[in-house]
Amino acid sequence: MTLAWAPMMAAMMLPGAAPAIVRLVRERDGVLAAPLFATLYFGIWVLAGLAVYAVYRPPGPVAPGALVIAGGLYELTPFKRACRARCRQRLRSGLALGLACVGSSLGLMLILAGVGLMSTAWMCAIAAVVTAQKLLPQRPALDVPLVLALVAFALI
Repeated sequence: MTLAWAPMMAAMMLPGAAPAIVRLVRERDGVLAAPLFATLYFGIWVLAGLAVYAVYRPPGPVAPGALVIAGGLYELTPFKRACRARCRQRLRSGLALGLACVGSSLGLMLILAGVGLMSTAWMCAIAAVVTAQKLLPQRPALDVPLVLALVAFALI
């Protein structure tokens, strides 16, 4: 299962890096730099996936709600906003982009741990939110309804 989880985690996050990789390829030295950039970005997510999987234990009856609430509230923290802003910048290093995007996605990964690490439906939903947060214009007014929906879901 570990061999499947880490690449799935990285694959969930790869769409968010696609614009940076394409931009890098278009640059004069990008043809050589893009594979290294993508490998480093992918590698950070594989390591993040392995770390999550290593500490993951199936939650008891109360823990899933608590994890979803904590993950939702993380979406409103200054650290999340700083990582999200950095994740949206034109970074020339896949390592730097990967680390910023991991920081930006920590809350959503916590939610995934609460609802089920191997749930394809939740993986797709969280990957869609992560990609939207990375690629669409930042609108803080959308973050609060997302958090409220997550907290309501957790309480139900």
